[in-house]
Amino acid sequence: MNRTLQPAHPAEAVKRPGRWLALSVLVLAVLLVAVDATVLGLATPYISEDLAPSGTQLLWIGDVYSFVIAGLLVSMGSLGDRVGRKRILLVGATAFGAVSVLNAYAHTPEVLIVARALLGVAGATLMPATLALIRNLFHDPRERSLAVGIWGAAASAGAAVGPVVGGFLLEHFWWGSVFLINLPVMAVLVVVGVRLLPESRNPDPGPWDLPSVVLSLAGMVGVVYAVKEAAAHGFAPATLAAGLLGAAALYGFVRRQLAMPVPLIDMRLFRNRGFSGAVLADLLTILGLSGLVFFLSQYLQLVQGRSPFEAGLAELPAAVGAVAAGLIAGRAARRFSVRAVVGGGLAAVGLALAALTVVGQHTGYPLIGAALLVVGLGAGFAFTVTADVILSSVPGEQAGAASAVSETAYELGAALGIAVLGSIVTGVYRDFTGPAGTPATAHESLGGAVEAAAGLPAPTAGALLDSARQAFVDGLALAAGVGAAVLLAAAAASWYLLRGQRLEDGVEHP
Repeated sequence: MNRTLQPAHPAEAVKRPGRWLALSVLVLAVLLVAVDATVLGLATPYISEDLAPSGTQLLWIGDVYSFVIAGLLVSMGSLGDRVGRKRILLVGATAFGAVSVLNAYAHTPEVLIVARALLGVAGATLMPATLALIRNLFHDPRERSLAVGIWGAAASAGAAVGPVVGGFLLEHFWWGSVFLINLPVMAVLVVVGVRLLPESRNPDPGPWDLPSVVLSLAGMVGVVYAVKEAAAHGFAPATLAAGLLGAAALYGFVRRQLAMPVPLIDMRLFRNRGFSGAVLADLLTILGLSGLVFFLSQYLQLVQGRSPFEAGLAELPAAVGAVAAGLIAGRAARRFSVRAVVGGGLAAVGLALAALTVVGQHTGYPLIGAALLVVGLGAGFAFTVTADVILSSVPGEQAGAASAVSETAYELGAALGIAVLGSIVTGVYRDFTGPAGTPATAHESLGGAVEAAAGLPAPTAGALLDSARQAFVDGLALAAGVGAAVLLAAAAASWYLLRGQRLEDGVEHP
């Protein structure tokens, strides 16, 4: 991992012409994934009404994408290092658009779960390729910090655009339309990317080891599935078996990587305290945030009665904060320190989540909006700097695999967050006491309660909805408290692990 560095003020030779235009294409890929992730929360009440999934199926619809993408990111990042990052990005974008059509026209919960899983396969090719291409496009660390900030800001902008556009579509079309917005973005990405993106790959990659791919996928899916089922239903024998098999597969994956002359991912990277600290910070942060975010759209719509478009606008402060923070995060980390920016950002997010533990059915928007703004600012600072740390910890030829580790932490945290915090919300919600005549489907999800209330007499329906909404809010507040504890723990861990870590100022020879 030795790199030759020169002082600041780089020579023009290391600045690739057209790198900023190429970055604009990579931003489209990030938008593609971010928009897809955020619109699902808004569409959940409509999916519940149309497809009538059980509570467990609804959680699978929400997190199977993350399960699959987490299991395949390292394999796909390594594949991009081998066959070409531009090639795998364009193939993945095409597949992502095609599978989005299958999601849009799913007619049963089972079909939608399978379609979301296939979307995860395609999505696993996109994010590692974008970060790896940034690593190889920008050899000036200060330029790369800005590029990573723009990359992160694009993800946040997608989080903002997704709910607003999705809300507009949901008010005028059926829920499947939220997936079809991927198609024009995919088309522009492929057409423009063919012309603007440079190809890059590892010049001496070694073979793409299929047994390692299988072990990685089986291990990640097995472990995350076990955590999800244990959180929802306790430690049943099948759950324990899945967890043990997943852990054994991951152990086998690590042993195999250490024994291979050219592994899919160099496990020795984790000996670098900065690399390990950045990865751990990402995982814990998303774990603490994702479950809450997944249910926040339902709270805004089904509890507070906002339209999908209004709910999307209500979530804008988080994206605005993340965009603003991402653009200045690199400069702030050099002015102060990496651990101050990351640890401080995560602590701010934890305190904002703690403020959300007091939400009720009629909580005013100023509290919610202020908390979301702080969440966006803190997460924007932390994620941008940790991505920069991870990218600068490896040589350019390993950029795809290292980027995949970063994204794996993100997606694994998302899956675990939805599984654990989502199960807390669901567990508290299911125990609500409804009036006589409350159907069993009302206890499966808040969307199910709203649908059931439509067929009941007005007094009974009102009592049912009030009890169901209060139970949902109680679960959401408890999940916010757990998320706050996780974020504060992540802040403490990053303060320790990232001590002495600095962003580079010298310029690498390409």
